[in-house]
Amino acid sequence: MAKVVIDANVMISAAFGGKPLEAVGRALKEHDVFVSTSILQELDEVLKRLSKKLSAEQIHYLQERLGQLIKVAHRIPISKHLSLSRDAKDDHYLSLCKEAQADFLITGDKDLLNLPPDALKKKGIFCQIINPASFLEIAP
Repeated sequence: MAKVVIDANVMISAAFGGKPLEAVGRALKEHDVFVSTSILQELDEVLKRLSKKLSAEQIHYLQERLGQLIKVAHRIPISKHLSLSRDAKDDHYLSLCKEAQADFLITGDKDLLNLPPDALKKKGIFCQIINPASFLEIAP
C-alpha cells in the first residue's frame, strides 16, 4: 500500500470525471491518502473562486465529493515547511510529502512535475511526482 498526496486541483478535477477521477478513486481505495491543513485551506479557496463560475448545484456536488475524500484521507500536521518549488504555493505539497514519507504526489502542476528528483532527494523527499494518467499506469 503506497502513501499518496493529491494536489487540490486534481481533487477538484476528479469531481468532473476522467483520469483525475480514476486516479483519485484508485488512491482512495488501494492506498493511504494524506492531506494537511494548508491543502484543506487551498480547497476552500478554490471552491470560493469556482462559486462565481459554477451553479450552486455544481458547488454542492463538489463539496460533497471533496467531503467524502477528506473523510477517508489521513490528516497530518506539517512540522517543517520546505522551500523548493518555483511557486511557493506548491511547497506545502512537498512539505506534506516529506512529512508523510509519501510514495507519490499526484498533480498536473508543471512546476511540481518538472522538479528534478535529485533536488527532492536532497530535501529528504523520495516520492514520485506524477500526473493522474501516469499514476494509473505505474501505481502498484
